[in-house]
Amino acid sequence: MGSNSEDGSGSAVLTRRSLMVGLPMLLAACQSTGGATTALTGSSSKPPLPGEDFDYAAAYAARTDYDFKIPAIPYKKFDRKYWRQVVDYKGGQPAGTVVVDPYSKFLYLTLPGGKALRYGIGVGKAGFAWSGDAKIRVKRVWPLWRPPREMIARNPGLEKYWKDGYPRGPQNPLGARALDLWQGSKDTLYRIHGTKDPSSIGRSVSSGCIRMWNQDVMDLFERVPTHTRVVVLSKAGSS
Repeated sequence: MGSNSEDGSGSAVLTRRSLMVGLPMLLAACQSTGGATTALTGSSSKPPLPGEDFDYAAAYAARTDYDFKIPAIPYKKFDRKYWRQVVDYKGGQPAGTVVVDPYSKFLYLTLPGGKALRYGIGVGKAGFAWSGDAKIRVKRVWPLWRPPREMIARNPGLEKYWKDGYPRGPQNPLGARALDLWQGSKDTLYRIHGTKDPSSIGRSVSSGCIRMWNQDVMDLFERVPTHTRVVVLSKAGSS
């Protein structure tokens, strides 16, 4: 992630909120434990950017991925601002940076020429608990999910998933993809991931980190390689 050994930018930027007692336990709710595939680079053939004639029906249609069936997103039921789209962007980050604004419920992938590809997101409690600079070090396809101990204490029925994790698939809380954020050699436990609940996009939710529609997190997954810089905004820096 944002270590000086990797990008020459000096020490990683990390807000005081990330040092709060108990943060690792909170972020464990986003924990992913492997997947069908770990990609080391971004796709060489990236999806087309959405423009005036973009086919949203196709982009958010049902599909089969690694033998898992992903339901269609009823995107017309949601505010259009949460649809995947290219927007003007003046955040100052160089092209190729992922910027997460948990307060406005948007994730941006910055593009050349003052533009960015914007996605709608849902934000769990852990998504508000950390901000700063990081890097995508691991990309997971259909990740497992292991519930943290404090969640099991509230719901003992989850104990069965502690050892081997919640099975991969559309009902998994991490959805179709997970991007794991690290700082240097340390896993922040902060995740950008899919969701089994499309209605959570644009909302603050009870658990998890940064969730996206499965079709959107799959799109982002294809666009960003490992070592991509990720900036998670604090409230003061929210756009």
